[in-house]
Amino acid sequence: MLPIKVPDWDEWDEKTEMFVRHKGPLLKLEHSLISISRWEAITHKPFLNNKDRTDQDMLIYIRCMAMEKEPSYEELMHLRADDFKRIGEYIDDSQTATWFREEPGRKSPNRRIITSELIYYWMIKAGVPFECQKWHINRLMTLIRVVNEEEKPKKKMSRKAMLAQRAKLNAERRARLGTTG
Repeated sequence: MLPIKVPDWDEWDEKTEMFVRHKGPLLKLEHSLISISRWEAITHKPFLNNKDRTDQDMLIYIRCMAMEKEPSYEELMHLRADDFKRIGEYIDDSQTATWFREEPGRKSPNRRIITSELIYYWMIKAGVPFECQKWHINRLMTLIRVVNEEEKPKKKMSRKAMLAQRAKLNAERRARLGTTG
């Protein structure tokens, strides 16, 4: 969860001809599968593969990220540049200590369009409980990948490696037993 305090602002009230002070809310934002699902329902565009998000798209997404009261566009207009920078850094944060070693010769990830429904499907297939839909999306995606990696059948040893291992074991047994064959 990322807390962001919207700064207070003054607005001119034409009726009273006075400035009125507006208190900026404390936003509690979560970059989760739920937030992405809300955004996709509004925009009808995939969030994760979409690198061409407009400023308007990001304002909609920040509203979708709100865990409590959804902020108004007027409130969001008072966010500072460093607030948007913090939100971007939070979205990009891995939120986990897990990392994956890329195997030589492994194909790069396919260019499949990933939507919230596809991620829900992966959760179901991996047996991930639905309460994890509230997790930071990068952490959830890492968990799904860990489950998939752990469920993969272990690689078979090549014939050459298998023969080398057997030769080594035989040599160790011969040395231990003091035999020649």
